[in-house]
Amino acid sequence: MDRFPFPDDLIAARREWHATYRALAAPRPRHATELRRRLLLLSVRIEWHPWWSPPAGWSPAARVELRRMTAGARNADAA
Repeated sequence: MDRFPFPDDLIAARREWHATYRALAAPRPRHATELRRRLLLLSVRIEWHPWWSPPAGWSPAARVELRRMTAGARNADAA
């Protein structure tokens, strides 16, 4: 069972953040400006998501867990 009950939209935003970051990190990315803007938008959406507001949500451990949980999806994307 998950330690933190992350909402689906927060998980989706973080997964999209990882995918956008990987696209931007590729050698000579196409549409780099659009990718940077998308990354910034997703960063703001994740940082200011209402889930982080309650005391239970505001925890460095929760942020690390979300990052760990969604970064694992990159292995599935590559397959």
